[in-house]
Amino acid sequence: MTDYIRAYHILCAAASHALDVLPDTPENTSGRAVIQEALLEAEDVCIETMEEDERRAER
Repeated sequence: MTDYIRAYHILCAAASHALDVLPDTPENTSGRAVIQEALLEAEDVCIETMEEDERRAER
């Protein structure tokens, strides 16, 4: 079985690190915004999925 949570953590950590080292210049502004928005969306999906899994486990 694929470990999606682990894959999510690896990818998000890499994207976060890339944002940390990417110079904060006008040329990078739109790229930084895209990555930050995607990270927030991925976090929301992960949280929703974990909450759904917890509700299923309680039944």
